[in-house]
Amino acid sequence: MSKILIDVTRLLTRLYEGLLPTGVDRVGLAYVRRYSAQARAVLSERGVSAVLTERDSQKTFEWLMSSIRNRNSIRKLAVRASIDSLRKTSFERGILLHTSHNGMEFQRYYRAMQRRDVRSVFMIHDLIPLTHAEYCRTGVDAAHRRRIHMALMHASGIIANSQFTLDSLKDEARAANLPMPPAVVAHLASGIKPFEHAPRPIAAPYFVLLGTIEPRKNHWFLLHVWRRLVEQLGSAAPKLVVIGRRGWECENVVDMLERCEALKGVVIEEASCSDERLRNYLQHAQALLFPSFVEGYGMPLAEALALQVPVLASDIDVFHEIADDIPEYIDPLDGLGWLAHIKEYAQLGSLARAAQFDRVTRFREPTWARHFEQVDNFIGSLGA
Repeated sequence: MSKILIDVTRLLTRLYEGLLPTGVDRVGLAYVRRYSAQARAVLSERGVSAVLTERDSQKTFEWLMSSIRNRNSIRKLAVRASIDSLRKTSFERGILLHTSHNGMEFQRYYRAMQRRDVRSVFMIHDLIPLTHAEYCRTGVDAAHRRRIHMALMHASGIIANSQFTLDSLKDEARAANLPMPPAVVAHLASGIKPFEHAPRPIAAPYFVLLGTIEPRKNHWFLLHVWRRLVEQLGSAAPKLVVIGRRGWECENVVDMLERCEALKGVVIEEASCSDERLRNYLQHAQALLFPSFVEGYGMPLAEALALQVPVLASDIDVFHEIADDIPEYIDPLDGLGWLAHIKEYAQLGSLARAAQFDRVTRFREPTWARHFEQVDNFIGSLGA
């Protein structure tokens, strides 16, 4: 296989800042685990890139995989990387793997890789800021368009996390009259690992809503559904566990979480949840709720089904791609539909829930082994 370079800028920055890994970060860490033994690390700042030495690369990979946060050592590494950026290192037909969107918008980044005889392969997670700008922070659509267009013009290859994402990318290439690089679809494995069952975290029936609190995740809508549940069922209403940090433009959701009297003691917010605690919440839940308006992939869906936990999900294309007919699909604006399904799934003898347990045995869980088999074959085809 060609010499592999992995851009770890986002991963190392978040480690330095003490931030928990997001879904994008977990994907990056999977690539580090897969290729670190034969790879060099890349750091970049506004398109100026440096390929770390073998020694510094292995040290960086070790920090990332073990979550070792030595800020002083990372600062020293950054200084050495600044010096390394001046060196004209060349790799014979190397491959750069870049799994976050950070830094894709700088043309000098691609040119520097070309001078090193390195072909750039980028993972595209979604085009939501282009297709649904109303759910994103102001200005993100323009920034993401620059990233996507630069990748279309200069990348040697694209890895898409879903066929839905790849189709969206092809639509954007056609609309912008830009070339479409070679591409492959490689589904992402869930972050769920084998574990022993732990006691229920909540005695009463409960549901889980998992994901950063942001407009497209539809938290506000679901909290109104929950208030109606409380109005109808009183103390018998099931609990809702909201797992995920507070994101952007979510003031209305925060108002509901902090000021709605009807939801106090019924809705439980877990802003910072360990993997072990998340798994425990999921395994005992009546169902995972996934009412998003749009997703590029939908990792929580794969995670829940991998644990054989039922799912109530929005009726959107990418969820059908990942889970086929296993979940219950509901329009993300159908309040009465969500209300009825949640009430049904909260019942201990729910026939609908039992039927989904039967369907979930057919779930073909995406694995990293299959993902990297597809990626390795794709890389090989680029070198042909």
